[in-house]
Amino acid sequence: MESKIILSATWVVVTLIYLYDDVLRICSGDFTKSMANLNFNQGVWLGIAILMLIPILMVFLTLVLPQPVSRWVNIIVAVFFFLFNLLGLPTYPSLYDKFMLAVSLVFNVVTIWYAWKWI
Repeated sequence: MESKIILSATWVVVTLIYLYDDVLRICSGDFTKSMANLNFNQGVWLGIAILMLIPILMVFLTLVLPQPVSRWVNIIVAVFFFLFNLLGLPTYPSLYDKFMLAVSLVFNVVTIWYAWKWI
């Protein structure tokens, strides 16, 4: 199977993991508990929106960027999200959050591996 299809699929998986985890957080009531004390301004919410849009855009960019550019963008973005989520992992009290983030970390590593060996 072509590397760009596999890489694009890893970003779909990561995006769905993030979305499903948010759904679980809302359904469990954890979302309202954790968000109740936050007083974010519009700039912070815009930053969060941009951050969460990146994996979605990676699905498309992986397919359309030239191979050398796509390869490095995949590696850089996957490393960023790996480190970002690894640092954030201890801040989530729920076991399901930790599990879902751990799975997303695995897919970040898979993304890095496939992009690295893509020649």
